[in-house]
Formats: sequence, structure tokens, C-alpha cells
Amino acid sequence: MAQLVRARRLTDEEGQRLLRIVRRGKHGSIRVRRALVVMASASGTTVPAIARLVAADEDTVRGVIHRFNEIGLDCLDPRWAGGRPRLISSDDEAFLVQTARTRPARLGQPFTHWSLRKLAAYLAHNPDRTVTVGRERLRQLLHAHRISFQRTRTWKESTDPDKDAKLDRIEYLIMTCPNRCFAFDQFGPLSIRPVHGVGWAPERHPDRLPATYHRTHGVRYFHGCYSLGDDQLWGVTRVHKSGENTLAALKTIRAARPDNAPIYVIMDNLSANKTPTIRRWAGRNNVQLCLTPTNASWANPIESQFGPLRTFAMGNSNHPHHPALARNLQAYLRWRNTHARHPTVLAAQRRERTRVRSERQQRWGRPRSHAA
Repeated sequence: MAQLVRARRLTDEEGQRLLRIVRRGKHGSIRVRRALVVMASASGTTVPAIARLVAADEDTVRGVIHRFNEIGLDCLDPRWAGGRPRLISSDDEAFLVQTARTRPARLGQPFTHWSLRKLAAYLAHNPDRTVTVGRERLRQLLHAHRISFQRTRTWKESTDPDKDAKLDRIEYLIMTCPNRCFAFDQFGPLSIRPVHGVGWAPERHPDRLPATYHRTHGVRYFHGCYSLGDDQLWGVTRVHKSGENTLAALKTIRAARPDNAPIYVIMDNLSANKTPTIRRWAGRNNVQLCLTPTNASWANPIESQFGPLRTFAMGNSNHPHHPALARNLQAYLRWRNTHARHPTVLAAQRRERTRVRSERQQRWGRPRSHAA
């Protein structure tokens, strides 16, 4: 039997970076779609389900997964391009990168960080090694080495002593009994405000959303449940996160498998997810809670399902109140779950997309052309 195609286990840094791309990236962009593929595959979602999730061909999804296993997160930004011969050597490029990653004060410069102009000037007049490079080419070289101009920030590394054991358990359950595995998580906060997104509009005349300064509706949280075996997503909006609301969601999961056989629910370490009441109920109803390691919520398979929810149910919207937002979320969930059960229609759509890309000689994942 052929081995299933699946992304390797993510590191903490990779998981948190993928979460940041999916949550904050531009809706519908190639980078976000590829990040969704990698994160969904690493969390145990099958290739057909991922293809439906990102509306892509299964072979394309497998290609992204194989590429991630080979080169890591560099697969999010593929490059296929030629060009004229290089004007600087590999040693010059290595020196350039090392200089950019060194604080200017350590090199005798009276400032705390480099700008492109300052860095190019320093390299051009450096007595040890002179490297003449334009600012745009300098930016491209730094980008190629994954160096960008960004704000400093703190970083959370998982300190869970049982991290590997928890990840091993989640992977084992997903691979051996997907029909008995479910995922649960809270998505929010959801506030009533105009949400930017994408949509078709006349050129240079995009849809306009009103500015808002008075938000008096409060916030809500979407409590979502995902069945790995059935590829079904459901949930409800709540006023706040609490053990009572989590228990109500777990009861809907138990009702999805009323045979009283064991089921496994993957969730994060939020205190509302593991109250004594929930643990007692889980013990009585043959429900096993599989908690992800601390600061590793990317291991939850439902995280990749929230990306399309943000894009298609909340992006480019301006709901007047929370009931309207809740109705829109439920309508999208009904549409999503209905279409997930029509593989013939989805296969026809994939064939049509493949034909169009072939006619245009365009491959999904091709990056935009960069300035010379």
C-alpha cells in the first residue's frame, strides 16, 4: 500500500509562523494558500480534504507538501526565474548578509539599525571588503536570505516537558483512527466592524467600507468543532469563553458518534477546556481529551479550517450586529459542509482550473515578478 503524503512535524517556530501567515496574511494570496496546505497536512488532514479547503488540485497539494519536506518554509515563496550573470561573488553576498545582521554600533557606526541607504554606503566604503550594490538589489539579496525590515518582538517557545509525547499521540490518533478524531477551538474575538477583504470591482474603483469609531456591540467568540473523518465543520457564537460553553460544544461532538465508543478531541490548553466538570463528563462519556502542547496551537487540525472562514464569511463584510454575523457564519458552514460531500463536482472544478492554467501557461504558486 502506498504511503500517505503528509508534511513532517512542524517545529515551534514553523508552526507559529504558519499561524501568523494564515491569520494575518492577505486573503486568497498564494502564500496564505500554501501555508494552509502545510499546516493542514502537518495536523493530519488528508490530501483530498486539503484540496477542497484551498480549492486546488490534489497533485498541486502533494507538490507543496513534498517541497515543504525538502526545503521547509521556503516552499511558501517559490522562485522560477533566470537572469544575467551575477556581478558580485558568493563571498561578497555572504559578507553583505553578515553585515546586515550585525548591529551598526559593533561596526563603529553611530546608529542602532541599518537602512538600505546606510548599509549600501557602508559596504561601498568598507576598507576590509568593498561591495558595490544598489539599494534595490540589496533589498532583493536580503529578501532572498529571509532578512526583512521589521519590528522587534517577543517570542514564545513551547516549554511543555511533554511536548513530544503529546504531538506523538495526536499524530498516532489522526493516522490510525481519523473517524474517531475531532478538533475543537475558539475563534475570535469577533467584533462588529467593517472588515477588509477582496472582491471583483471595476479597475481602480474598489469597494469602499465605512470607517468606524464607535463599537458598542461588544465581542463574541466562535466555538468550532471539526470532524477529521467526515471533513465537517460546525460551531456556534458565544458571548465569552467558559467551561460551560466548551462542555456544550463537546456534547455536540459526542452526539456525532452516539455509539458510546471512544472518541478523541484535540484542543489547546485553555483553562476553560479542562475544568474538573469537563474532565468528569469526559470520563463518564468515553471522551478522551488530547491537549496540544503549550504555545503550540498550530498542532490543532481545526486551525487550518478557520482560514477560509475568515476569508469567505468575514472578509469584505460590514455586518450591522452580531445576529447578522452569526447567520452569515452558519450559512457559510452549511455551504461548506454540503459541497464537501460532492467529490464529483469538486473533481470537475479541479479539471476546469487545470485546463485554464494550462491554456494560460500559468502554474498555481508562481510568484509575482520582482523589480530588477
